[in-house]
Amino acid sequence: MRILVVGGSGLIGAHVTEVLRERGHEVTTAARSPGAGVDHLLDVTDASVDAMRGLLTGHDGVVFATRTDEQRPLPRPILGRFRRDMVEPVVRLFTAARQEGLTRGVLLGSYYTYFDRVRPQWRLAERHTYVRCRVEQAREGRAAAGPDLPVAVIELPFVLGRAGERGPNWAAPFERWARSGAPLLVPAGGTAVVTARNVAGSVAEALEHGGGADLPVADANLSWAEMMTRVASAAGRARPVRRLPAGVLRAAFGAGAAVQTLLRQESGLDLGHLADLMLADLFVEPVSGRPLDAAFRESFSAPG
Repeated sequence: MRILVVGGSGLIGAHVTEVLRERGHEVTTAARSPGAGVDHLLDVTDASVDAMRGLLTGHDGVVFATRTDEQRPLPRPILGRFRRDMVEPVVRLFTAARQEGLTRGVLLGSYYTYFDRVRPQWRLAERHTYVRCRVEQAREGRAAAGPDLPVAVIELPFVLGRAGERGPNWAAPFERWARSGAPLLVPAGGTAVVTARNVAGSVAEALEHGGGADLPVADANLSWAEMMTRVASAAGRARPVRRLPAGVLRAAFGAGAAVQTLLRQESGLDLGHLADLMLADLFVEPVSGRPLDAAFRESFSAPG
């Protein structure tokens, strides 16, 4: 097949490109900025349907692998900004793909939509603008694609790995914390994790099968204590991890939410409800069980 990877210069997009080529597919890439391996420049936030059609001509499938920073505070209200970044580009892309006769697509999403689906009592889409826009991104993108262009949504947890100089977007603050020597205090709860390489394999399989399912992916479920222990070890600063009381966590996030209110700011994940998420087991089933040691070392490699 011939596949266009939008966001091909990112961590996951680079692995998707590599794995698809290994499996015998022809891949072209598009990204906002020039760089090694980027075939076309495309700013999806303002590219028209016609511009996207020009890139999609002659392709069989398309992968949308760009991301939005869900935790950066922005001036209120943020819904319009998040829709412009996350939802509207996907609608235009899959409209263009449908018009060009593509037969398969993949959207790189978030495991928050998985939990919104299986834990409706958490009211994630109601409480968090980022989750709401992820849900709308999938729903409106599929509607734009139509029945002859199935769009699979890969629901991503924390991703490990590296592509050149590009590592996980969440890794830098974890690594600074691990190397700082500050106490490693973590709450109850935990998260699913997966390697970028294994995400790419799931993307390739979804494209080859041509299905339109929601596909949560995970290699392991780790408590926050297990997660931070492995980060610290990979960063060369292994030391004990201790439990942070739930009340302290809630107070800290509550204070952050109050500051944002005073500054008339919001984040995609609402700080007023984020403590509840941190304290939950954000675990995905089934997990692949693939080893993660090498991916942790790659993401948080110790000096020397």
